[in-house]
Amino acid sequence: MTQATHMDHDQPYADDYLQGILKSVKTIAMVGASPDKTKFSYGVLRVLHETGYDMIPVNPRPDVTEIRGIKVYPTLASIGRPIDMVQVFRRAEDLPGVAKEAIDVGAKVLWGQIGVTHKDAARMAEDAGLKVVMNRCPKIELFRPFWKP
Repeated sequence: MTQATHMDHDQPYADDYLQGILKSVKTIAMVGASPDKTKFSYGVLRVLHETGYDMIPVNPRPDVTEIRGIKVYPTLASIGRPIDMVQVFRRAEDLPGVAKEAIDVGAKVLWGQIGVTHKDAARMAEDAGLKVVMNRCPKIELFRPFWKP
């Protein structure tokens, strides 16, 4: 059993850490995805989907069945196929519960959106072998200069 690496998520991440994650993941489950086009999560879902990621919106509201023509799932457990990354658009206090679900479904990465950070959730995910990013937006990270050749 290898020793879990605990990062200080208050410090800036190395470019190659974020780049490595965004280049390696294919399937992203977005917890807190919204069908509301004015919401930030909708725009991020759109851009990541258009960039080529296999997006899986997760929203427990029974009236939300699809977003941008993509089937919506009520929970991570209900998806029933491998998930590389769980991206979280929820309040910080919801993160430990989402982290546990991400671990349970075998995700490789737990990514907390800007403003979503929780030390215990990060530690729990890291102890289970997940890479963790907090308080960042993958859409923003995708368009940083280090992606350019």
